[in-house]
Amino acid sequence: MKTAIVILNWNEKKLLEQFLPSVIFHSNEATIYVADNASTDDSVNFIKSNFPSVQIIQNTENGGFAKGYNDALKDIDADIYCLLNNDVEVTENWLSPIISIFKSEPNTIIIQPKILDYKHKSYFEYAGAAGGFIDKFGYPYCRGRIFNTVEKDENQYDKINNIFWASGACFFIRKNAFVTLNGLDEAFFAHMEEIDLCWRAKNLDYDIKYIGTSTVFHLGGATLNNTNPRKTYLNFRNSLFMLTKNIPKGQVFYIVFIRLFLDGIAGIRFLITGKFSHFIAVIKSHFSFYWHLPKLLKQRKTLQQKKKYYQTKSIVWSYFVDNKKTFNSL
Repeated sequence: MKTAIVILNWNEKKLLEQFLPSVIFHSNEATIYVADNASTDDSVNFIKSNFPSVQIIQNTENGGFAKGYNDALKDIDADIYCLLNNDVEVTENWLSPIISIFKSEPNTIIIQPKILDYKHKSYFEYAGAAGGFIDKFGYPYCRGRIFNTVEKDENQYDKINNIFWASGACFFIRKNAFVTLNGLDEAFFAHMEEIDLCWRAKNLDYDIKYIGTSTVFHLGGATLNNTNPRKTYLNFRNSLFMLTKNIPKGQVFYIVFIRLFLDGIAGIRFLITGKFSHFIAVIKSHFSFYWHLPKLLKQRKTLQQKKKYYQTKSIVWSYFVDNKKTFNSL
């Protein structure tokens, strides 16, 4: 089973220097690629000089996470793609349990490993942790991380488990499934496009798995951290994109309306806490959503939707009202 590890890069030579060696050292079963999103730093020459075994794909523009991977993967011959962030440290034998599941479970098309925090290695990492879910209103959360509460890894999520979405920080997918699903939605640019892809896969009755016996460490926030209004804009807007495309018939307008209302409350909270740029980001995200709405409605006509997509009705209520801070308490 041919496996390709594909690391998307844009002007992050320092991260490649820090994290690429562990990927090379622990990934003998795979071919390693760096897909460069038209970097203007010395990333490409650095790879050529220092890591000659790594194959380079040079994209013609910085199309973000979605277009960057869509463009790069067209040129890669493999059975399994691993979309790996350039700020991830991998560990010994991290690939073996994942490849084993792909070989034994043909309906499993997407997998993520355990993702721990590179800076605090006994804790889960925000972006993915032990596998993701969403609530009825499209708010994502993870086993091991709900909102800003991150759990310590005490082997509570070591088993193989079905999940709703896998983290884009370390995202394995069968090539034939990626093609069938028409890849990542490039309108998202970055953030939540992997959840949208997983949701579309779930709607076609494919399985998505978390493998707790494979571990990686993610630095996180290397491109956009949580204090950046651009990230707020993309997360709020892309969540609305995702809901409009995938919510089952008969529920879509109600759910999207409620979500718009909840976003408004979040925007007011940004305003009263002095985060004016984030308040503006929420407003901009809504205007962008309205602009794209005709296209999104046209898209959903080509997609299959299923009724059941959530386990928790409102993670906001569970977390802030019922004070349930961990996944196992939900």
